[in-house]
Amino acid sequence: MDPTMEQWAELSQITKDRKIMVFFDCAYQGFASGNAPQDAGAIRMFIEEGHNLALVQSFSKNFGLYGQRVGALSVVTANDAEKAAVESQLKITIRPMYSNPPRHGARIVKTVLSDPRLTNDFIDQCKGMADRINDMRIKLRGTLEEVGSTHSWEHITKQIGMFAYSGLQKDQVLALRDNHHIYCTLDGRISMAGVTSKKVEYMANA
Repeated sequence: MDPTMEQWAELSQITKDRKIMVFFDCAYQGFASGNAPQDAGAIRMFIEEGHNLALVQSFSKNFGLYGQRVGALSVVTANDAEKAAVESQLKITIRPMYSNPPRHGARIVKTVLSDPRLTNDFIDQCKGMADRINDMRIKLRGTLEEVGSTHSWEHITKQIGMFAYSGLQKDQVLALRDNHHIYCTLDGRISMAGVTSKKVEYMANA
């Protein structure tokens, strides 16, 4: 569950008062609210309020480029001298790590986001994915309640994005895996993007 914009405003003031360097991780832009520009609202707010910050973005999932591992690191600095210093340090770090990565995925993202029509298509398609995931949240919770589960599953529909923290314990996760071939991480995190209307009833009954 993400903070509200009012809560983000409070966090902005707190981090500014305490002189904390802010680092945003934006991995699923467009899959949270269903609106990619809206999902960047907190980041834009922090920049407008004068924060120097770092932002990492992944385009692997929202662009369907998982195998390409496409992303970006952006840094907002106070002035040109600070920009030059940060850029120099990043180059020192990048050079021994990967130097010249494949460009195919990055060029796809650049092509889409440089064209207003393609960008609007991207935003619309993200909304389609987000709506489908939210539908699966509602159906999974509803089906669990229909089959008589006495556990509260309210958190499934309160959460947003691609994943759901189910609250299942490690032994329950292992039982699902071994007895029903339902797979999730050992901390109970479920990929809601992998849940379909045909699988919901099977999952709930497991």
